[in-house]
Amino acid sequence: MHRLRIALAQINVTVGDLEGNKQKVLHHLDRARALGVDLIAFPELVITGYPPEDLLFKPAFIEANVNCLHEIVVESQGLAAIVGFVDAQDDLYNAAAVIHDGTLAGVYHKHYLPNYSVFGEDCYFQAGQTSSVFVIRGAAVGVSIC
Repeated sequence: MHRLRIALAQINVTVGDLEGNKQKVLHHLDRARALGVDLIAFPELVITGYPPEDLLFKPAFIEANVNCLHEIVVESQGLAAIVGFVDAQDDLYNAAAVIHDGTLAGVYHKHYLPNYSVFGEDCYFQAGQTSSVFVIRGAAVGVSIC
């Protein structure tokens, strides 16, 4: 039986404040490390804030969000983290980076994009098609967004 100590970082971030949001993530990585956490999970689109809406039409914003993710990856030594960001492949995806001990282990793309009431994600993102299972300290971990 594997023991996995998990922290949920329910933090309040600001839409568009990439640097401020990144600093909050880094602060909570440090806290998690000090508490002996194995895996810390952050909110959906924690780097960009939710919902980023028309900011997604700015290529510089998307690139800066990815740069923030890479800085977070470098600072993640000693633990695993799930960090929400906007992934730009052939299109844009609402994504979760699975980070492990200073490396990007994988990326999950959100499958079900809401399009009702105040939600209009399918106007901005493509739906993901694949799911992955990651092994962290011997435990199988699946990732889902929302």
